[in-house]
Amino acid sequence: MMTVNEKAMILVVDDDPIVLQSCRMVLEGEGYGVVLASSVDEALEILPGRSFRAILVDLKMPRRDGMHLVERVLKERPDLPIVMMTGFSTPETIREGYRKGASVLLPKPFTPDELLGALAKALNKK
Repeated sequence: MMTVNEKAMILVVDDDPIVLQSCRMVLEGEGYGVVLASSVDEALEILPGRSFRAILVDLKMPRRDGMHLVERVLKERPDLPIVMMTGFSTPETIREGYRKGASVLLPKPFTPDELLGALAKALNKK
């Protein structure tokens, strides 16, 4: 039996392996396909030729941050829903995230329900 989310691929980008695996477990449990990337550069290598329904990206990562990925992705796919995850949810960060094009900002740490709620909100916005 296929679920509503079957074959909807989600790209999760975070430098923390625990966050990657947690997101994978929650999202796959809801029937999403999940591709993991541990850096912005890895995500940029994965993106061409793949059709993702949404991207979850951490704001603060070594070398290039999530804002860089958001800017790059939205130039080619302005309609792609992006959930920006951050442990640094200051008013400035939130404004900057939305200005760059994030659909939803998800403060860390988050529960599985908060993750699914943020993703649903992002998918409904676009």
